[in-house]
Amino acid sequence: MENGTVQYLYSLKGHGSKLGLDRMEHLLTALGNPEKSFKSVLVAGTNGKGSTVAAIYSILRQSGFVVGRYTSPHITSLNERIVVDDQQISDEQLFVIVNRIRKKIETLKDQEGFEHPTFFELTTAAAFLYFKEMKIDFAVLEVGMGGRRDATNTVTPLISVVTNVSLEHTKILGDTIEKIAWEKGGIIKNNGILITAAEGSALTTLEKISKEKKSGIFVVGMDITYKSRQQTMTSQKFSADVFGKQMDLELNLLGEHQIKNALCALGTVSIMQQTGIQIPETAIRMGLKKINWPGRMEIIQQNPVVILDCAKDVEAARNLNKAINELKLKKLILVVSISSDKNIPEMIAALAPLATQVIITTHRVMERAADPQIIATELKKYNKPFQVILDVGDAVESAIKMAGSDGAVLVSGSVFTVAEARQFWFESSQPKLGLDLNDTVLKK
Repeated sequence: MENGTVQYLYSLKGHGSKLGLDRMEHLLTALGNPEKSFKSVLVAGTNGKGSTVAAIYSILRQSGFVVGRYTSPHITSLNERIVVDDQQISDEQLFVIVNRIRKKIETLKDQEGFEHPTFFELTTAAAFLYFKEMKIDFAVLEVGMGGRRDATNTVTPLISVVTNVSLEHTKILGDTIEKIAWEKGGIIKNNGILITAAEGSALTTLEKISKEKKSGIFVVGMDITYKSRQQTMTSQKFSADVFGKQMDLELNLLGEHQIKNALCALGTVSIMQQTGIQIPETAIRMGLKKINWPGRMEIIQQNPVVILDCAKDVEAARNLNKAINELKLKKLILVVSISSDKNIPEMIAALAPLATQVIITTHRVMERAADPQIIATELKKYNKPFQVILDVGDAVESAIKMAGSDGAVLVSGSVFTVAEARQFWFESSQPKLGLDLNDTVLKK
């Protein structure tokens, strides 16, 4: 990518992560409202929203549509946030679109009340412009934070999805499940449709919003369910009941939590079918089997098995604990770095029992990594032997050697940690330590 484009985009981090739609609506109006040029599905939630986006996107792709996907954060490069028909936006395309937006911002600067868009707002606008230029049929969009005041909420989606709700970003979204659910429920539209796997008080809040907005609401666990489930090291099979229709399916994402995400996707495409959109059953089957979503229970090599998972909070860490236990691995070396703003004691409570030994490391992104001594203090409660290796790549290499050919390595704790770990495999043309170049998981 052009260096100037990268520098400009990341310079906007200085504007912070302000929520609110005024800046975004002002910018989109000046750009000719590109968000109105395509149909969309909008996905919010504390965890699983990216996986749900990937599942819906994959099914629509298998149906033969031109589909855009917008997700965040990225693992390897900014380009992967904006995808059309399995191709990331190119450096040149991003350069052209971002500079077009910059020029428009220059013309707006002198207007009364103008406030510069944030990094996320500008990248979202860039995605919308790109999708318009690519003449897509559908966009599947991941909410950045919350929902009600998020830049993505400038679209009017065919269907809104809230995967689940737990405590996160409490200083911004609110300090209770109900307050956070209310923020996420802000993506529900008047006379719209909501699909959700939320439970308890979060579900009650979403039901209240749906009633007020006269929106239909369909709930995973009630309207969309599953029964039997079998998991291997590469996929899981399950029997789903989607609004009364029985389907035996295979999903290439591991862990029971991913089935709930898949059920959200199945509910979404089923509603789309009911509105006359042609989505064949074969596309649903192949879509779930061919999801490409790196860093989520991603088995990146064998001998030893190395698993990368972006578990970034307590709920995700607990889901990861269940998923790893189901694999019945032998000796497991945990490589972990957690961001300092997370609930580290509870995350370590979920991750530590999985490990024979632990390597504490420090991700470099945004200087948010927790002090290794904080993680070490928590690990001592579980009598887990540990060492500190500050560089993520060195930590991964040491873990692989410690595991031996019959052991396993788990890298987790943050999207940033996984992003750095993946460089161990993808930044060199030479295979490293047991890398199986024929493994389709490794294809970007």
